[in-house]
Amino acid sequence: MYNNRACFVIFEARESLHRVRAVPFSPQGGENMTNYEIMFIIDPTLEEEKKNATVEKVQEIIKTGEGEVSNVDVWGMKKLAYPIEKKNEGYYVVIEFQAGIELPKELDRRLKISDNVMRHMIINKDAK
Repeated sequence: MYNNRACFVIFEARESLHRVRAVPFSPQGGENMTNYEIMFIIDPTLEEEKKNATVEKVQEIIKTGEGEVSNVDVWGMKKLAYPIEKKNEGYYVVIEFQAGIELPKELDRRLKISDNVMRHMIINKDAK
């Protein structure tokens, strides 16, 4: 038989496991902003200035799309798992950002037509 105190402690422990997270709002208000992460691989044959310009261009697309860049992590040159466009290495960059639901679609469209970016992947970090 369970006593009331033991049931209360178990219930209290389960309640403490729930996490409360802040949901950022867009600067214009109304629309919730979602946390995203984009990883892209830049052509390794480009000059350092063009690689940096490509990273800046992606950040600019995010900012003009009313998103907020929270972290930029440049991994640099890494060996690819398999050759892409007859290249065995790539320049990896990871950017974490918050944006509305339309910005990743636009970012995806623009990176697909970019000659400097060999591959990219956008992940919704809030999705379960």
